[in-house]
Formats: sequence, C-alpha cells, structure tokens
Amino acid sequence: MFNFNLLGRKYTIKAYYIIIYIYIYIIHINILQAKRENTQPCFPCNGSGAQKCRFCLGTGSVTVELGGDEKEVSRCINCDGVGSLTCTTCQGTGIQPRYLDRREFKDDD
Repeated sequence: MFNFNLLGRKYTIKAYYIIIYIYIYIIHINILQAKRENTQPCFPCNGSGAQKCRFCLGTGSVTVELGGDEKEVSRCINCDGVGSLTCTTCQGTGIQPRYLDRREFKDDD
C-alpha cells in the first residue's frame, strides 16, 4: 500500500481520501448553513407589515342593524378603530420569513 506524508503524518491512500472527503463535507455543510439574506416581501401583507381588519374591512367602524331602519355605527373592537392589524406572518416587519428560519426544531427531529 502507498504511504505519504500530510502535515507531518504518514497516511495510506485510503485514509487520505477519507480525510479529504471529511474536509469537503465540512466546508459544504458550512456553506449550506450560512444565513441567507432575506429581502422577499411578505406575501399576506404585501410587505406593508399590516393586514386589513376582517371584521370592519379596513374602515375602523362596524355598522350594526338594530331593527327596522335603525343602524348604529361603532368602533371596531377587533382593531380598535385603526382598520388594520399587525401581520401575523411577518410580525410587522414586512419581510417574508423563510420556512427553515421560522420552523422550531425539536430534539426528536
């Protein structure tokens, strides 16, 4: 079997290939795990960070029919009259979270 020196140690060809494979694997893993820049706008809120209230449809007020022709307009209790709520997908940042960034990993994964 052929022997050679690497960093002052003698290795066989098989051991050399194993060392090179491990080295390339470690570099590959580090490249894959590098944090990517995330600039994709959030899909549900179109990058605004807020979503239109579903109860008042963005008006901030709700019309209640009391009976007959009587109506009462009151402030929306869901959005406090603002007409919009903080986007629950991006938490108001306006940037779409990546799937792996928002997934919580468990010990049994």
